[in-house]
Amino acid sequence: MKIYFLGTGTSQGIPVIGSTHPVCQSVDFKDKRLRVAIWISWNDTSIIIDCGPDFRQQMLISNCQKVDAILFTHEHADHTAGLDDIRPFNFKQGSIPIYAHQRVIENLKRRFDYIFETENKYPGAPSVDAVEVCNNQSFELGGKSIIPIDALHGDLQVFGYRIEDFAYLTDIKTIASEEIAKLQDLKVLVINALRFEPHNTHFNLTEALDFIALIQPRKTYLTHISHVFGFHEAIRRQLPDNVFLAYDNLEINI
Repeated sequence: MKIYFLGTGTSQGIPVIGSTHPVCQSVDFKDKRLRVAIWISWNDTSIIIDCGPDFRQQMLISNCQKVDAILFTHEHADHTAGLDDIRPFNFKQGSIPIYAHQRVIENLKRRFDYIFETENKYPGAPSVDAVEVCNNQSFELGGKSIIPIDALHGDLQVFGYRIEDFAYLTDIKTIASEEIAKLQDLKVLVINALRFEPHNTHFNLTEALDFIALIQPRKTYLTHISHVFGFHEAIRRQLPDNVFLAYDNLEINI
């Protein structure tokens, strides 16, 4: 199973528009972060988790040729605003299944009503097949079981996803013990770590490391990185041996 980090930044990305912050002016490619998303592929199956405003650019950079499904964590724009750009895949493949909490599906129907139109639909509009994701109900894609992981992003419910020995969780702040139990015996965990300082809706570094110590995966990659966290190389040197700072276009295999 191949894991490709399409984006590892926050809702503004790095560099932030108009910012003179030193990280935003860094020439290190690892400090340049598109909005957070990930591409997972195995055999002939190719899925994306989250489809934010940088989706088109991410597909071109990664050379992704096929999207069999899109899984959404939640409805915030940095995770959903690129939905219109699935059209080239529609033209090649037809309608694409999207998996999300019912609340997220209803949100997308309001914001992208032309995509979900059933009568007199514009022929060039994207086409999706919406599938509700429910907690404690796994589903299958490409012969693998996908286990939703329920968590909270402040007060907002979000889904993470486990696929075999890999789990991806972003934009989480709290998670119940029964959900933590679903994350045992991982080879690779991806988890958000926004910055050093506490935040009301995201893990900071201390919270992420505490969570990692509780889960004890073999390896962990931190994502959803803010420019105020600091330079990639400086952060990397402060992490435990089995914890890594993800960066855009990083590819790992499990």
